[in-house]
Amino acid sequence: MEYRDVRAGTFLSRPNRFIAQVELDGAEETCHVKNTGRCRELLTPGARVYLERSANPARKTRYDLIAVEKGDLLINMDAQAPNRVFREWAAGGNFLPGLTALRPEFTWGDSRFDFRLEDSKGMYLVEVKGVTLEEDGEARFPDAPTERGVKHLRGLIRAVEAGHRAAVFFVIQMKGVTHFRPNDATHPAFGEALRAAARSGVGVYAYDCKVTPDSLTLDAPVPIDLQP
Repeated sequence: MEYRDVRAGTFLSRPNRFIAQVELDGAEETCHVKNTGRCRELLTPGARVYLERSANPARKTRYDLIAVEKGDLLINMDAQAPNRVFREWAAGGNFLPGLTALRPEFTWGDSRFDFRLEDSKGMYLVEVKGVTLEEDGEARFPDAPTERGVKHLRGLIRAVEAGHRAAVFFVIQMKGVTHFRPNDATHPAFGEALRAAARSGVGVYAYDCKVTPDSLTLDAPVPIDLQP
């Protein structure tokens, strides 16, 4: 996926989870943050950030904050991007060879999942999670407790028990991590649910991305460590 009209700035502050103050061309600009997560390790004063100019002139904020530099890493932090890049990638049959249909936002049971894929064997439910948290080369999810994430995993388990195929797919929004693991320190229940899902036959995948200031492309599988 690609962005248009991207410019670099310097992060100053984040008054709330929706907006950030950024220095752009010597002036302070209020920007929309396309990620309502905490992102405290990313949005630090002085960090170089990348902004996409909105095509909507009626908007109160002219720019969206979409990426940030963390040391040598360029991290895409657009919360909408993981579903977009997975859809582009999966539509080519890269996830499910023999793909005949791909439908976003599909409700099964008491959960709405990101995608329903189909082939000659029937339905395959996929929940996509974006990963922006990295420490010492290790990518982790979540960066904050997510009861919704636990609910999704339990729903995927029920789908497998009902005879369907299901998977959780972690899109790591950066390049250069060594492996992925659940963030048990932040949300032990999510780690427990992910391990239970894997034992139940839910597929667990993690892929990194090629990132530039104006693009994001799903790239290669990353080793997964599910040990608590």
